[in-house]
Amino acid sequence: MNVSARTEYACIALLELALRHESGQPVRVREIAATHGIPPQFLVQILLQLKAAGLVASTRGAAGGYRLTREPSELSLGDVMGVIEGPPQSVNGNATAETPQSRILQATWRRAAAMERQLLDSTRFSDLLAQMREPGEPMFYI
Repeated sequence: MNVSARTEYACIALLELALRHESGQPVRVREIAATHGIPPQFLVQILLQLKAAGLVASTRGAAGGYRLTREPSELSLGDVMGVIEGPPQSVNGNATAETPQSRILQATWRRAAAMERQLLDSTRFSDLLAQMREPGEPMFYI
């Protein structure tokens, strides 16, 4: 699976907004950019794209920034990928001749793509927040 920097940065920004969603306070672009090492101008472009899609709203002014327009439980990774990357592309193989082998591989690639899409569509930002809040595995030092 290939995830573009644009999509990953969009998901990181939305996770940051989801973390602060309950407060209702907007989050500044520079805070997100500095915390996660995202170029601020690139992040602005991404947030404008998410705003145009209705996933975030912005507030101007000194106390301004961005916030989610819906609950984290109502937003999936598939939603974000759809906005940033566009609709899913059909799966095309590279085989030039259609043979039983190439047909079975094509069917397998299509199933894998469908499973990937299903996972992304079912993974909610609230799920990701819950995973972030779980304590990690204990570290053992030798």
